[in-house]
Amino acid sequence: MDTKKVLLVKYGEISLRKGNRDRFEYGLINKIRKCIKDLHTGNIQVLREQGRFLIEDKTGDLDTELILPRIKYMFGITGFCYAIKTTARQINELCEVGLDFFKKYCGNPVSFRIETKRSDKNYPITSTEVSAAIGEKIFTSIEGIKVNLHKPEVTLWVEIRNFVYFYVDSIKGEGGLPYGTSGKGVLLLSGGFDSPVSGFLAGRRGVEIFPIYFHSPPFVSERASEKVQDLARQLCKYTGTMNLCIVSFTEIQLFLRDETEPEKLTIFLKRAMIRIACLLAEKTKSSCLIMGDSIGQVASQTIQSLAAVNSAANIPILRPLCTMDKQDIIDTAKKVGTYDISVRPYDDCCTLFVAKHPENKPHTRAIERIEARLISKLEPLIIKAFNEATYINF
Repeated sequence: MDTKKVLLVKYGEISLRKGNRDRFEYGLINKIRKCIKDLHTGNIQVLREQGRFLIEDKTGDLDTELILPRIKYMFGITGFCYAIKTTARQINELCEVGLDFFKKYCGNPVSFRIETKRSDKNYPITSTEVSAAIGEKIFTSIEGIKVNLHKPEVTLWVEIRNFVYFYVDSIKGEGGLPYGTSGKGVLLLSGGFDSPVSGFLAGRRGVEIFPIYFHSPPFVSERASEKVQDLARQLCKYTGTMNLCIVSFTEIQLFLRDETEPEKLTIFLKRAMIRIACLLAEKTKSSCLIMGDSIGQVASQTIQSLAAVNSAANIPILRPLCTMDKQDIIDTAKKVGTYDISVRPYDDCCTLFVAKHPENKPHTRAIERIEARLISKLEPLIIKAFNEATYINF
């Protein structure tokens, strides 16, 4: 019998996809292969293994510490297991492999239990019988150790699939759906806490993200732009790639500042941003916009304000944070790694043009009527800003 170190990759939600499960599985497995293809010369392979992915080196033990950092944050994966793969099938052989694995990788625990999953239903004995046999072998071979089925110090997992795998702990993955399997969306990305978290959550549900940032020199410094670029770079840890669109927004802001009432300015600025974002959506074949609004957080995020902003879009607007409070958002930002970037003291274009007393219950039709009088001058500015946008690939 042969044994070697491998990496088992667990995925959760996509296993429930029934008729289109294969599409999600192949989407995820291809992304894993792409992320590690430069680390080997053909010896490492990624395979489907009855509800798991298996990463192994055909020549022997897998260098898991080399592989894991590349895929640890990948959406769609619920966990990783440092495992031993064996060709052994007879129960007496599995007992020997289990004992050897326990001695090498489980330290010196006081108590233990065995958990067996028998995905191969043709295996001749039950999961309970496998656990009992391997547990008895360990119990009688290691002096002083105890069996504890409720709160053991160590749980040894045995999975019987096409091959048999032994492992102890699982490293938690990000979960969600494989990135890009749910379509494309344009993320309105600013330097605050909210929009990066919103982009992360949308990406976690499988939406491929195209971020757009509205820059307003000389009212904001280049540090503000660098801050947003760093946020996009951090999100890439989860998405793998990202193409940031940077739009110069100064001319549009000055025009709207001069042509609209101060208390309504924020609404018109957001509507202009949405119009430009829709142009990017058309260019990238995206089906939605993604924004970081949370209901009632500020004046421009009341239900009435959101409705007045929505009517500028010709595609749906997703707001993953709509029911979250600020502390929830900040906690998520810390987890994602965007908090320390967002907290940098560089204002973006939105915060500098906020009125002292912005209107918080605008009437959508009234806003549309005012904008209709401005559109002949506003639309050329919007098209110009979009055509002159710059792009940065991460």
